[in-house]
Amino acid sequence: MTTETTATKEPSDRDRRRAIKLYLASSKLFLAGKFEEAMRGYEQAATLDPTNTNYRLAAGVARSHAVTALIQAAAKDKLIGNSAAALAALTRALELDPQNAEVTQHLYELGNISGLNPERPTYEGPTETVGGPVQLAPTSGVRSFKIRAGQRQVIQQVFKAYGLEAMLDDSVGTAQTRLEMGDASFRETMRTLSLLTDTFYVPIDEHRVLVARDTPSNRQKFMRQELETVYLSGLSPTELTEVSNLAKNVFDVRSAVPDASANTLTLRAPGTTLDAFNSTMRGLLDGHNQVLLEVRLIQIAHTTTRNTGMQLPQSVSAFNVYAEEQSILNANQDLVQQIISSGLAAPGDTLAILGILLASGQVSSSLFSNGIALFGGGLTQSALSPGAATMNLNLNSSDSRELDQIQLRMQDGQPGTLRLGSRYPIMTSSFSSLSPSVPNIPGLTGAGASGSLSSLLASLTGAVPSVPQVQYQDLGLTLKATPNVTRNGDIALTVDLKLDALSGQFINAVPVLNNRAYSGVVTIKEGAAVVVASELDRQESRAISGTPGIGEIPGMGDISSTTATKDYATLLIVITPHVIRGTQAAGHSPMFRVVRGTAAR
Repeated sequence: MTTETTATKEPSDRDRRRAIKLYLASSKLFLAGKFEEAMRGYEQAATLDPTNTNYRLAAGVARSHAVTALIQAAAKDKLIGNSAAALAALTRALELDPQNAEVTQHLYELGNISGLNPERPTYEGPTETVGGPVQLAPTSGVRSFKIRAGQRQVIQQVFKAYGLEAMLDDSVGTAQTRLEMGDASFRETMRTLSLLTDTFYVPIDEHRVLVARDTPSNRQKFMRQELETVYLSGLSPTELTEVSNLAKNVFDVRSAVPDASANTLTLRAPGTTLDAFNSTMRGLLDGHNQVLLEVRLIQIAHTTTRNTGMQLPQSVSAFNVYAEEQSILNANQDLVQQIISSGLAAPGDTLAILGILLASGQVSSSLFSNGIALFGGGLTQSALSPGAATMNLNLNSSDSRELDQIQLRMQDGQPGTLRLGSRYPIMTSSFSSLSPSVPNIPGLTGAGASGSLSSLLASLTGAVPSVPQVQYQDLGLTLKATPNVTRNGDIALTVDLKLDALSGQFINAVPVLNNRAYSGVVTIKEGAAVVVASELDRQESRAISGTPGIGEIPGMGDISSTTATKDYATLLIVITPHVIRGTQAAGHSPMFRVVRGTAAR
């Protein structure tokens, strides 16, 4: 028994010195932010001196920083709409670190991972055959024909031109036929000949065919039946039955046996029929297109309230001075006696006593708070007390901006619903299953041995609990969109928009809702943004408070107190569709016209 031990080869002094120089130079590049160049330098140093593990560790750190920098650059490119640059950066990051899950996730979000990691087709053709069908071996190249003869002679000459021998059945007609074609392949010629002579052919071997008139009985008699087992994993028993009915009703497959336990479908039919069925199923099971809808909700609100101007007194009070003085003095005799006893005022000096009462704050009167104007004399002396005058200089302004960005990944032709707002409870009805009458139970309905039972019963008698029925209503925005990808790559977008809000009014205690709805279809290019809804609410109000007559004089309105309010609210809904998975084939099939009796190409 021999044991071999492989040791790391010791580097030479020259390689060791070169590795140190590369390491120092790469470290400077790393500090300068050139991570990929630094990574390559570290890797060269590790190759020259494999005994120093620091070189490989440094290369791993530089690789991680390089991948992070590329991801950040891709994120910036994606924000500004440069998807090509973002894809290039992520592709480079995947090359540096193929096992990085973060890079893979970003590529999936970008919708271009399919090109880097192709998926296995959902429906594949048969890979194994037992006793396959006979394959003809016509000579290659194109042929030109200009023949006028009976159908049997035309058929034999055409097949002979491609190196094949045609054996004709008795059902083939003998009518005169003219065939003119130029530069036609074998497939094109056979298709034209079949339509022109109303025949079909069956290969006998590589160089011989049997030609018969195209009738159901002849096809059943001469066409070879092939057996194929189609594996349809993932389908439910109901879907498997529908596929079996499709094969029988559409493709005229006489024998189609589904097996729900193994998810298989066994077909027995001619090869051309099986090929057509496989081609159709491959397109059906490959899936639909997938569309990513980027929805931006932009809401701008502005509110301004301005209150300026002067408000003159709106009322003037007239009163008798002597009567008002006596009323105040009589109501405050204790305070009057204290003022006289302290020597602040003489007993008959009513004005001085009144002034001291008002100045001390012990007595207040609205008539004397804003000043008075005296007129008259003696007992008839009266006064006028004007109301308060105010001057306003106030401005309130507020702006609000809101941006919601939402991404919806949807299947082609399938609707998606987006709701933004709240659910408001509305009581629709109420009921009670209890009766206010209480049965007569001794000790319970009567006082019994305790008076507390009687008081408790009195509080409960006649009380009927009510159970409300509540229905929740969605308030706010409800957006329903259905994308449909057309053959030329455009997207037909069906939009249903609904805005619900409380109006502030009630009918029988049930709130009234304001509703705005929009429904329409718009066709746009893939990747183009479109404003599908724009709403502008504008409210302006102006109120003037002032003296009648003065505020109505031109140029004097600004002197009066003026309150002006302006409210603006704008809502924009911008939708940008992106096709992230396309399965439809663009273009149209070539047209081919055959005139009975004469074929032209």
